[in-house]
Amino acid sequence: MIKLQKMRKKIKVLALLNLVSISSLVLAEPIVVEGIVPNEASKHVILNKMYAVYGTDQVVDKIKVKPVSAPNGWSDSVTKIITADLKKVTQGKLSVRATQVELTGKMLNQNDIQPITANFQNMIQAPYRLNIQLSANQAEQKIIDDTLKNRIIEFESGSVILAASGTKILDEMAVVLNKVAGKKVKIIGHTDSSGSPAKNLILSQERAAAVKKYLTEKNVPTDYLTVEGLGSTQPVADNTTVDGRKKNRRIEFEVQ
Repeated sequence: MIKLQKMRKKIKVLALLNLVSISSLVLAEPIVVEGIVPNEASKHVILNKMYAVYGTDQVVDKIKVKPVSAPNGWSDSVTKIITADLKKVTQGKLSVRATQVELTGKMLNQNDIQPITANFQNMIQAPYRLNIQLSANQAEQKIIDDTLKNRIIEFESGSVILAASGTKILDEMAVVLNKVAGKKVKIIGHTDSSGSPAKNLILSQERAAAVKKYLTEKNVPTDYLTVEGLGSTQPVADNTTVDGRKKNRRIEFEVQ
């Protein structure tokens, strides 16, 4: 499984046991590429294509090589669909399982859906089959993303107590969330990989709940806010560095 993640909004590319997931493709955050490929040649081909599309400084390599089987021409088929068009897709998943290719996600511009669908249909050739499900993203998501500006809502170390810098950002978020009232927004908590995965999952859930509580105290309607904790399962940066772990400890807002 190969996974390309670009934090917040994602595109995942799965191939057999290979998954390439790219998150936050619209935002300028690192893309984590992880999963399993059958050989070093396939790994280098995929990474080189990722570097060409997103830049070497935006791609974090976590691909593993294991003796798995793959259809003839698998790596060429995967790299062919890693294009700049993926940058326009948010909250998405691109998967390649054997010969089945699926692309789902949202786009900011309704007018981009048809040409991008046509582009991918032209790229896919027999025996591969394509299923695309793209929908227009709400303008409200862009408003929220532009307000957050990739900033990290920080907490006191290992706790659910918001840091002063975190409450300052949330004060701004409260204003914009009230502007998009009527739309449900999911608050998603993430942690770095330090410590127990089970404890990180709980911590991420509790931090998301703490953000919701703070926002409701700022008169954001509680009925429009939901919470989810994903622990350390969706990193946007390298957990082996201090800066990477800081980026991974984050709160995201997703318009439903």
